[in-house]
Order: sequence, then C-alpha cells, then structure tokens
Amino acid sequence: MPKKTTLPAACPCGGPSYASCCGPYIEGAAIPATAEALMRSRYTAYTLGNEPYLLATWHSSTRPTEPIIVAGEKLQWLGLEVKSALRLRQRKAESDNALLQDTVEFVARCKLNGRAQRLHEVSNFVREQGEGGLRWYYVDGSFPE
Repeated sequence: MPKKTTLPAACPCGGPSYASCCGPYIEGAAIPATAEALMRSRYTAYTLGNEPYLLATWHSSTRPTEPIIVAGEKLQWLGLEVKSALRLRQRKAESDNALLQDTVEFVARCKLNGRAQRLHEVSNFVREQGEGGLRWYYVDGSFPE
C-alpha cells in the first residue's frame, strides 16, 4: 500500500494555503507565471521531498543526474524569505511575456541533523517553451557573502 502524504494547510513557502499557493504547480494543475512563483514552489517541493517536481522544473542544461533528496537525511525546512520581491515588482513595467530570464534572491532556513542552517541564494531562471507552453526553469544559483 503506498505511503499517504499529509499535505500542509499553510503553504511552506509562506503563502496562505498550500491548495491556493504552490499546490496547483506541484500537482501539475497550473504553471508558475513568474520566476518567483517557481522558486517558491521549488522550496515547497523540497519541504515535501518531491524530487520529481524539482527535476521537472530544473533546466535540462544543469539538471543533476544524482538524487537530490537524500533518503534518511534529518533535514527540516523552517522558513523562506524572498529578498528580491520588491525588485521584481519594480520590474513589472516590463511585459511578463517579454521576460525570458530572471533572478530571485532568497534565504531559506533549515535544520540539518539538528543544526540550524541558512541558505542565501540568488537563483537564475529562464523562461522557454516547455510542456504546455512557455514555462520557467531553474538554471543555477550563486551564494552571496
């Protein structure tokens, strides 16, 4: 019998509810319209251990071939803070359809083997033709000091 996964009421990315935030993306019912929405849904997928979604949203040029989620790893995701949301809103003057590259800066907090960790990343995304039309893909990231 398959293991039943309990989905969170509130969205792990900080949204009001999983069902109205990242859930539709992770379950394939919708495509994230912005790089930020994709980044948030990828964070949520990490909290849920959903490796298929992470791989599907990773650009083929940089997608890892090794497993992303390590079975048995004592990893607990604690929260997400998007640092570049204001910059993204200021860029809204540019047409969403014309935007084919974007960056999202964030800080994700977690506990790994009981020790607090902080991941500060500036992620790079591209928007290109994929299954169902134009869609965002995670390419890579850098880690500011």
